[in-house]
Amino acid sequence: MHKRGLGFYARIYRKILIQDLKSKMSYRADFIISTFGMIMTNLSGFITFMILFHNFPTINGWDYYHMLFLYGFSLVALTPVQCFFDNNWNLRFMVQSGDFIKYCFRPVNVFFYFISEVFDVKGLGQLAFGIGTIVYAWIKIGIPVTFLVILKLLVFLLTASLFMIALMNFAAATCFWIKGSGYVMVIMFRFKDFAKYPSSIFQGIFKVIFTFVIPIAFIAYYPSLVILTPDNVPLLSWISPLYGILFVYLSYRFWMLGVRKYDFTGS
Repeated sequence: MHKRGLGFYARIYRKILIQDLKSKMSYRADFIISTFGMIMTNLSGFITFMILFHNFPTINGWDYYHMLFLYGFSLVALTPVQCFFDNNWNLRFMVQSGDFIKYCFRPVNVFFYFISEVFDVKGLGQLAFGIGTIVYAWIKIGIPVTFLVILKLLVFLLTASLFMIALMNFAAATCFWIKGSGYVMVIMFRFKDFAKYPSSIFQGIFKVIFTFVIPIAFIAYYPSLVILTPDNVPLLSWISPLYGILFVYLSYRFWMLGVRKYDFTGS
């Protein structure tokens, strides 16, 4: 397989994305309903969040607006895996049926080829809701609006998204070895619900696991501290970009290892 540069893949992805969006927009009612459904799903989560804080004014020292910021931060951070990596959910079916073989004979990266086939527009509704939540909490907390703060926000939102992308890559790739890998996918995806809570709710071995093994704490908590507590940012927050890049790279290598192990039998 010939090696291709980033420019080549960017051009290819743009063309695939345009065609995929054209296809989805030809069914506008489905697009509207899907987007509205995602907004309503997040709204129901927001209402549950409000009810929780009606009974518990603070959680481990975090008040309502700081928790709301963390909640919105997690929604935006989860959007890339929702929009760009949703095809991971179909990987196990393609492997089991044997249809995955078609991805192995094109002169492009197999991971790119497979992932780029699907763009989930429902994630845009989640993105809009998350941004609105961040802005509202931002105003209530009184965080200053400067170029540097906005730049930090964008960098650490991207950083946070890397961890969920990596988790789902790892989970999806288990299908190359485990037939019942759907349960792994569901479990890993459910872990995202803990991302909207501060890491301090975990104790002992669970704190270690959810920080370094299944790094849920990095999906929102540690990256958000760069904005929420600029005068007291922990080291884990500052190193989260490097950790995120490493985690994504390892997940990609694991995914590609599965491809190399694929025996083309459909089993």
